[in-house]
This record gives sequence, structure tokens and C-alpha cells, in this order.
Amino acid sequence: MTEMEVIAVNWTELPPELIQTISDKLTIYGDYLRFQATCHRFRSSLPKSPSRLPPQLPWLMLPQSQSHQSRQAFFDLSANRVHFLQLPEASNHCKRNCGSSHGWLVILDETPNVILLNPLTRAKIHLPPLFTFPNVVSFNYFEIGREYTLLSLGGDRCYRNLRQMRDSFIKKIVLSSSPGKDGGNFIAVAILNQTGDLAYCRNGDIGWSVIEGARSYCEDVIYNNGLFYAVDKGGAVAVCDVGGVGDLARVSVIQMPMQLGGDMQYLVSSGDELLLVTRFLGLEFGFEPDQPHLIYRTIRFEVFRLNWNGTQWERVRSLGDKMLFIGGNSSMSLSASDFPGCASDSIYYTDDYSEGNYDDVFGEHDSGIFSLCSGSIEPLPCYPRNLHCRLQWPPPIWVTPNPC
Repeated sequence: MTEMEVIAVNWTELPPELIQTISDKLTIYGDYLRFQATCHRFRSSLPKSPSRLPPQLPWLMLPQSQSHQSRQAFFDLSANRVHFLQLPEASNHCKRNCGSSHGWLVILDETPNVILLNPLTRAKIHLPPLFTFPNVVSFNYFEIGREYTLLSLGGDRCYRNLRQMRDSFIKKIVLSSSPGKDGGNFIAVAILNQTGDLAYCRNGDIGWSVIEGARSYCEDVIYNNGLFYAVDKGGAVAVCDVGGVGDLARVSVIQMPMQLGGDMQYLVSSGDELLLVTRFLGLEFGFEPDQPHLIYRTIRFEVFRLNWNGTQWERVRSLGDKMLFIGGNSSMSLSASDFPGCASDSIYYTDDYSEGNYDDVFGEHDSGIFSLCSGSIEPLPCYPRNLHCRLQWPPPIWVTPNPC
């Protein structure tokens, strides 16, 4: 055989074990789907979902432009394109997203239901309903306009209607793991707006329980190495162990020197490090279309690293290859070099702080890409600047594609 001769290979005749070996080398879910779709032999040799994948680049779930649509748009940063998924469970202006963890959305509507939804598989799991939170005294559908009776911190009773409970009772819900893995043995932690409490439930529980000793650590919560970490406005951290079945939650507090300044705090697990991201907001005047209004805008971020030995936050000037994703989602860190088209040393952010920004306001969503090195802010590719349209509800949120 001469050097110019080429042996023709019929890829459709590859043995199943070799097809599986090749698929195990794929690290991006989209690549797995394309490889699986090569031919009938590939599809029959591979499971519908990959058995293992590294953390995926999150998609940005975009607001609905029309309330009657059942398709939901997701923007893929790496491919710079929009994916449309048939998702009537979430494609509704009456729904609210109050969290995104491990590829599962937390959906609330004007009922007591708290639903976990996987946008890729459309699998649904019901968490205990809103009326099972300890500070909810009663719930009655027939008490129109005051269906819920709540107990305030001072012991007084107050009333909330269905929409108020949907929009403002829970700030965010964070999961310990994907409900589709490990036999569904996950834990959910909710941040409550009214009292500043943290409440938790394990899969299968019939109600929510308050994490005693963690009140006011309600800025953000993440899960890392078997524990939930929660942060307060000043940067102090509560470490919550709620993993023991039948046991009460155990809380220890890492006291820190007070972090001065900043409007919001986020916790991010990045490799072996625990990062604190401080968000600074400014007020901006808008005058369209016919009346002036004020809306909040992110003006900068600061990042700190926890020094476990000295129990203090140390300023981080560069994230290196890392990029952070924050907002209504469970905050996350990824390596930019793993995903073409993404910017290292950057914070990709969405707004998760002001429903008032969506009350007949015209302008842009408060989302963008913040460069930690230069301090500059660039718009997300799917949200070019100078949009002169009414802001749509619910606001965008990062969702990690997860086939299980």
C-alpha cells in the first residue's frame, strides 16, 4: 500500500464498546447529543443520557415575550444561539422562578405548590407546599385576598394573598444535588424574605423546618462538601449541617470582620476556595415612554477569598481562568478555557433583587459580563444595550443543562 492510499472506514460498524468509550470522552452535553444522532447504531449503543458529565456551561433562560407561548427560550453562550424547549410548565407569566440548582428550576405560581422542574427532561418533583413553612399559621382558599396567615418576628399575625406569596415569600431555594441522581436523596434550603430565616426539607418530607441559629444569614446560600454555607449582609458565614435524617440541623458561625459597603452578597464555591462576591448597585433614571422612573443597575463587583486560618475575607484582584455565574441561580464557578467564546476573569450576572424593575418599566434587564481586571461591564450577547421595550417577567436566570 502506498502512502497515498487510504483505508475506508465504515463508522457505522464500530463495536458498541468502542462507541461507548468515545462517548465517555465527550465533556459537553450538546456534543454527546450530536454524537448519539450520528446513526441508528450509535443511538442504540448509547443511553439516552450520558452516565457522567463534568459541570456544564449554564444557559440563560430568557423571559417570555408572549404569555400564550408554550416554548421556552434558552440562550447558549458558547454556541451564541438560542435553544427552544417545549416547556408549558414554566412558560407562563403567572409563574415565578425562585431558584436554579443542578439543572432544576424551582417554580412557584398562585397556588401553594413548590415544584422542581428539569427543563431538559420535563421531570417534576413536588417539594412541601408553602403552607407547611413554620411561620405560616393557616391557609384558606376562601379568604380571598388574604389566603395566608403568617406570623411575624414580633409574634403578630399578618396576611398575604396568593400573588404576594408567590412573589415575595421566598427569595431563593438551593439544592444539595440533582434530584435525578443518588436515588433522589437531596436536600432543599429556602431563604425566607419576611423573617430572614433559612428553612430546609429533605426529599420525602411533608413540611419545612427552620434552621435554628441561622436567622439573618439570608443573603445567599450554597452547598459544598456535605454542608450548606449561608452569608449575612456583613460577610459572616453560617455553616449548616442538615444531612442527618431525623437529626436537628447543626449550625456553627464563622465570624468575620464586618464587610463594609456593597448592596448584595453571594457565595461561590470555586475549587477548594470559598468566594464572597459583593455587588454594588446604583440608581438610574429612565424617561421612556412617557414618564420618568428609577431602576437599579449593577455598577461593579468585588470578590473576596475566605482565609480559613485567619477567618477573614481577602480581596481577590483576578479570577485567572475562572468565570462566575450569579443571580437567581445557585452561584457557580467554571473554567473559561473549557468553553469556547467565554471570558475568563469575569462575572456573568443577572438581576435577582427588585421586582419593582418589572412594573411597567421600559429599558434593559440588569444583566451583563463584569471584567474583574478592568472593571468594565459588557452586555450579554442576547441582550444588546439600548433596548427600548417593556421589561418582561420573570427576569432571566442561569440554568445548567442536566439530562438527569
